Amino acid sequence: MIIKPLADRVLLKPEVAEEKTASGLFIPQTAQEKTQVAVVKAVGDDAEAIKVKPGDRVMHDKYAGTQVKIDGDDYLIVQMSDIIAIVE
Repeated sequence: MIIKPLADRVLLKPEVAEEKTASGLFIPQTAQEKTQVAVVKAVGDDAEAIKVKPGDRVMHDKYAGTQVKIDGDDYLIVQMSDIIAIVE
């Protein structure tokens, strides 16, 4: 399935949180905090409002967007205003 966001929306693929600490302890998935870093997969058609492009790593607001599941993978659709930084 192909998803194309509309207007100033962006389709993000959240990065997987670390399952192990630096000291080697495993963190159960129930105790992991939701990551706020994601990779841009697709952008809407509002070229003036959108400042990111597919492939960019970005940081977004913690409770932003709509979660969707596409072909078994989790994605997030957010508005451009919910993206707070580009991670380089």
